[in-house]
Amino acid sequence: QVQLVESGGGLVQTGGSLRLSCAASGTVYSLNDMGWYRQAPGKQRELVATISNSGRQTTYAASVKGRFTISRDNAKSTVFLQMNSLKPEDTAVYYCTADSFDVDSTRYRTLWGQGTLVTVSS
Repeated sequence: QVQLVESGGGLVQTGGSLRLSCAASGTVYSLNDMGWYRQAPGKQRELVATISNSGRQTTYAASVKGRFTISRDNAKSTVFLQMNSLKPEDTAVYYCTADSFDVDSTRYRTLWGQGTLVTVSS
């Protein structure tokens, strides 16, 4: 069974940078789109960024465009989120997602990581 394991969260000052990583473990047959969501205290979970299988297509939330960069390493089944110029409003639990091929159902299903906390102090 494929699991997603995130790392790289922590405490950073306003204007600082962090790099999140999310690696798929287990028997990975194929990963399609991957992405990052976040959920701030008292708010709904929101999409941050997505990346296609090839890495050539990316999308970003308007609030992070120009500051965050999503990338992936297919050889390592890993997706990254480089976060620069961080603001207090970026404080949230960040979750990675991946569309993983399930051999039993022969379909792609969306997996979620456990989340990693990013705190930006003012």
